[in-house]
Order: sequence, then structure tokens, then C-alpha cells
Amino acid sequence: MTHQPCHDDERARIRKAMDRLLTGQATASNGSLTVLALAAEAGVHRMALLKRHADLKNEFYERVRVETKQIENEKRLRETVTKLRKTLANKEAELQELRQLVTNLTLASAVLTQRSESSPGPGLAPGNVIPLRPPST
Repeated sequence: MTHQPCHDDERARIRKAMDRLLTGQATASNGSLTVLALAAEAGVHRMALLKRHADLKNEFYERVRVETKQIENEKRLRETVTKLRKTLANKEAELQELRQLVTNLTLASAVLTQRSESSPGPGLAPGNVIPLRPPST
């Protein structure tokens, strides 16, 4: 890939800025390990870094992962996110099941309430009730 001389100067500034950020010696930015800080540190526009020097942006992120041991952290975070998504899916299923149970119980309660409020039919007078178990003596 051939670069114009002014772009070569930009690339050199970006590489030096990478080194400063990764060693914690930022001079022109807040020192965060982001493309925005890299562009500010190198004195180039963010879009120039993203468009003309995308390879350097990718190189920067790779160096950040390797040199700050973020690969292990990233892997652990991804595993945590996976576990949390499973937990959330289980909770959603449980919530749906509980909602269905509430609906069913509400309907059953309404039916029982309606039956108890309606008048007893013929032959169901209280004096006509036979206990299932004979009273103990």
C-alpha cells in the first residue's frame, strides 16, 4: 500500500501516539485507550484515522488487547454476558408461566365465586347434605 508523504507523516505520528498511550504517557489527550484519544494524541482528525488509516486503528486495538491483557478480561466478560442472557431467558420463561398461572387462577376464582353466589339448586338444601365421613363418636 503506497501512501502520500503527508499521510506517511500522519502514520508516524499515529504510531508514536500509540506508544505514548500504551505506556501511559499521553501528552495531548485524556490517555484513554480509544480511537478518539489516539486521534487527539496524534493530532489527526478522528475520521482520517478511521478512513485513511483503518489498519492502524485495528493495530491499536490489537495492541491494547495484548499489551493490557484485555483478552482474558474480554473472554471472562463474554462468558458472564452469556450466563446473564441465559438467566434472563429463564426468568422471562418463568414470568410467562406465572402470568399464565395467574390468569388461570383468576378464572377459577371467578367460576367459584359465581357458583357460590348463585342459589342452590333443588335437592341441595343445607339440611339435605350428607357428610362423606360419618361423625366420630
